[in-house]
Amino acid sequence: MSNILKFAPIGSFVDASFFQELSKLKLDEFKLDSTKKEIFATYDTIQLQTNEDPSISLSSDSFKVTNILPLFSKSSRVLPGFITNVNTIEEFKSLDKAKFIKDSANEIYKNIIDKKILQDPYLLNQFEVLSFADLKKFKFYYWIAFPSLYSQWDIIDKHDIDYFSIDNLELVESLGYKKNNVFLIKENQPKPLSSLHFSSSEVEIGFLDSSSIPDKPSRFLQNFLTALGLYGFKRVKVNIYRKIGSYQITLENIELDHTRVSGWERTAQGKLGPKLADLGSLIDPIKLSEQSVDLNLKLMKWRVAPDIDLDIVKNSKVLLLGSGTLGSYVSRALLGWGVRHITFVDNGKVSYSNPVRQPLFNFNDVGELKAKKAAEALKNIFPLVQSEGYELEIPMIGHPVTNDEKQQKDFETLVELIDKHDAIFLLTDSRETRWLPTVIGNSKKKIVINAALGFDSYLVMRHGVEGNLGCYFCNDIVAPTDSLTDRTLDQMCTVTRPGVALLAASSAVELLVSLLQHPRKHYASTDESTVLGKLVHQLRGFLGGFEVLKLEAPAFEHCSGCSPKIIKAYEEEGYGFVVKALNDSKYIEEVSGLAEVHRKADDALAGLEEALGSDDDW
Repeated sequence: MSNILKFAPIGSFVDASFFQELSKLKLDEFKLDSTKKEIFATYDTIQLQTNEDPSISLSSDSFKVTNILPLFSKSSRVLPGFITNVNTIEEFKSLDKAKFIKDSANEIYKNIIDKKILQDPYLLNQFEVLSFADLKKFKFYYWIAFPSLYSQWDIIDKHDIDYFSIDNLELVESLGYKKNNVFLIKENQPKPLSSLHFSSSEVEIGFLDSSSIPDKPSRFLQNFLTALGLYGFKRVKVNIYRKIGSYQITLENIELDHTRVSGWERTAQGKLGPKLADLGSLIDPIKLSEQSVDLNLKLMKWRVAPDIDLDIVKNSKVLLLGSGTLGSYVSRALLGWGVRHITFVDNGKVSYSNPVRQPLFNFNDVGELKAKKAAEALKNIFPLVQSEGYELEIPMIGHPVTNDEKQQKDFETLVELIDKHDAIFLLTDSRETRWLPTVIGNSKKKIVINAALGFDSYLVMRHGVEGNLGCYFCNDIVAPTDSLTDRTLDQMCTVTRPGVALLAASSAVELLVSLLQHPRKHYASTDESTVLGKLVHQLRGFLGGFEVLKLEAPAFEHCSGCSPKIIKAYEEEGYGFVVKALNDSKYIEEVSGLAEVHRKADDALAGLEEALGSDDDW
């Protein structure tokens, strides 16, 4: 009958949170770096059931030892290790596994020869994780190794001993052995390995065993015995401490070959091979959606634009005034950039002509309120988006007040919404609906992005703030007025080539994201750049010639939308100012100074005519 000491192989339990944390680190920190990264596992030494295999545990806390240590019970141990996360499944499959574990074992051997283990015995049992994270499918391929240096020992004596008391366990802790499970025994007391004397060929050691299989200590003991053999010890007494059935064995070394290495974990079927964790079926689908949405953005950050600030985009609150064609496409592009808070404003209902041009609606939505239906559709696309829809009629300059109570309430709601959001998109069908949001946005120093469509052209621009650039109305010499009354069918509908809206919407969103990357945001001038490129003022696209012009226009001192006099009058009078503008757009021309410009122009023309004389003189 053989008396050769046999060891219980070590297994692993890997919590799903470990792979979730790995996926975050892969995107945020590791990127394409496949070098070894330090990790930590835990295992228990005396809180085990009978015949239970020794096993380590990995979780999201494994990536920081400061997270691991507070989780310990008195019998817990931390096991330092490394993870090598490769970039492709082909690399995972083709990597030379024998060389991989041998290289790791050589590090252990060096630590033995250099006697580093006398100060840090845990260096004997560092583990390795080889992995590949398929972040698109949420599948994680991994293989754990416990590199073991070969030595063979004959059991020449075995007898039971008393259970290792908690008092002694605490004494081991006082030696700084939270990471260790081996120590010297001198005069029946645990001592640090640093007190090991090499003058004798015999030594007595203590081992906190993580195995409860009879006569089979954990493989964690093997490297320590190999180290003692390499140090010249031929006979070793090992006190194997367990919760139940502690015993002492006396061993004699009969073979020693540190170049023979084993330790790859076996599958549940007992075969050598990697494991697969498919989190797609375990994680909440909404959580999976969130990780997937962020995937493209994170890849963009670490592969193309490492300095891009994704958080400022994600945390921006965006208000869309208009929930039709432009509003639909703008919201989808915002989602693609990771924006989580999008609010719609519209007073219309979905019509039969809308679904083919407005991707947030379908045939069954006809007759529903646009803003509310758009918000619902956005949540169906991505459940974690915070989206609301407001049925709201924006007070329009040149359109007299007909229901003062309702229009004042709409005004107050509009002011409140603009105040609560960081960026406002003007996406309505008419010029006059854009006037009041322009005034309020300028007054509150908000980012305002304007997008407007023609048949085969479009305009995208950012409004200036505090006079640094012009707004949508700065090129006008008259105040906006009623453009909706007495219109024919083609004038009531937005007649435009279908692709124009997509071009305008995407450009508008990209302009916002670019502005958010600048420390001064919409205060930045047009000669400045961000990580995403130049900051423009206006884009005017012409699909007929497939041209896009970049233009810049200064703020007009008599602008009906952003001039200092208009902003001052609005801030002083509030809704009273709005009522006057709604009832008579000429009022705005007087306040802004446009009327005076007209009078001076008329006077100049009259003077020119007088100077030229009458027709009879010619």
